[in-house]
Amino acid sequence: MSGANKESASRRRLGNWMPAREEHTAAFRIEIAARARERRAGIALSSVVQDLGKLIDGDPVLRMNLSRAIDDAIEQGKQLGYSNIGELLNVVDYLTTFSPPFSESAPVATPLNAMLEWPMCMPTGYAVFRDPAFNARLRRVLSTWASFLSGPRSRTWLVEDEPQGWFSAPALAKLGMEDFVHDRSLEHWGFASWNAFFTRHLRAGARPVASPDDSAVIVNACEASPFDVREDVKLLDSFWIKSQPYSLREILTSSDESLARRFVGGTVYQGYLSAYNYHRWHAPVDGKVVEAYNVDGTYYSDAESEGEDPSGLNDSQGYTTAVAARAVIVIDSADPVIGEVACVFVGMAEVSSCQVVVRPGDDVRKGDELGFFQFGGSTYCLLFRRNVIERFVPQPPWHDDVPPLKVNSALAYVRRSA
Repeated sequence: MSGANKESASRRRLGNWMPAREEHTAAFRIEIAARARERRAGIALSSVVQDLGKLIDGDPVLRMNLSRAIDDAIEQGKQLGYSNIGELLNVVDYLTTFSPPFSESAPVATPLNAMLEWPMCMPTGYAVFRDPAFNARLRRVLSTWASFLSGPRSRTWLVEDEPQGWFSAPALAKLGMEDFVHDRSLEHWGFASWNAFFTRHLRAGARPVASPDDSAVIVNACEASPFDVREDVKLLDSFWIKSQPYSLREILTSSDESLARRFVGGTVYQGYLSAYNYHRWHAPVDGKVVEAYNVDGTYYSDAESEGEDPSGLNDSQGYTTAVAARAVIVIDSADPVIGEVACVFVGMAEVSSCQVVVRPGDDVRKGDELGFFQFGGSTYCLLFRRNVIERFVPQPPWHDDVPPLKVNSALAYVRRSA
């Protein structure tokens, strides 16, 4: 086994969105492709998938790059389940009516990511998944899937049946459903759709706010595991290289560059969310919302510096803060020592919508809800100004086999001598 393949075999996907072993993902791809072929007979592609196909067919460079990415992956021995763009479009169309089942041993919570993961990290694939027109059409496809997941037909696996039911005993051991609002006496435990289950609400008191009256304690904005902490961040940096430093102007993408400049020299904390955990966002500090906006971006673009590896999207989480679809909420803290805190909630893979529920001018208390991820793999970061943070509660080295930090629990302490 070559050094590169040894590295690929030893790397782990974060957050339980995808199987840890390639053979499990390959088996999923083959099964989904077979279902797509069976369903295709006599059924036209949906209009959004047809439009995606027309874009690819009408752009010779895009068509060439995607075809070569598929061919290159197959030539390397990857089992995709499809061999050309037409077959891939059939798969994409099938997945717009797919509800992810639970799996204890080989979870695939982001099925389109599973189907695309090798072509997107081939040399020509990087250009495809950064193409603005391609991402705009892909966003329409993902929005169609999100609409399906918001309807009653998406509840196929919101059942107690083993092994694929989300309310089976193995699933409940991971979900901690006692912390969430539900009614086991009702069909599908009272959830109107898959998305209602995915964005389930916490029971009152399930996540108490750490030190609610002490502004020196900053709390976790998401139920997430630590990914990275960087200090002395720059206005502009080479976010696409192996170390993936944070580049403030690209992350915030504000028409007013002074916003990014106010965080120069500051600190970034980043965490990633798990498929099994809570997906709503909460305020890390008391204060007033001064900015709240969405940024369009990519969905499956990863950094070439991570190499040809299916975990590239996970390992590109620093890079995704500057290029992926995301929501930005800036809170001007009630504590002048803290000043502004920028909260950036990043949609990875199948996230088609980052829903913001606050607006500029709103007053928020630490622990108040700010918004939620509609569905998919997710990461987030908090940006602090220079000399604000004394220390973070989580400390490296980071581990992906421990429980995530609870939302509203203590994340960091403010430098009182600032």
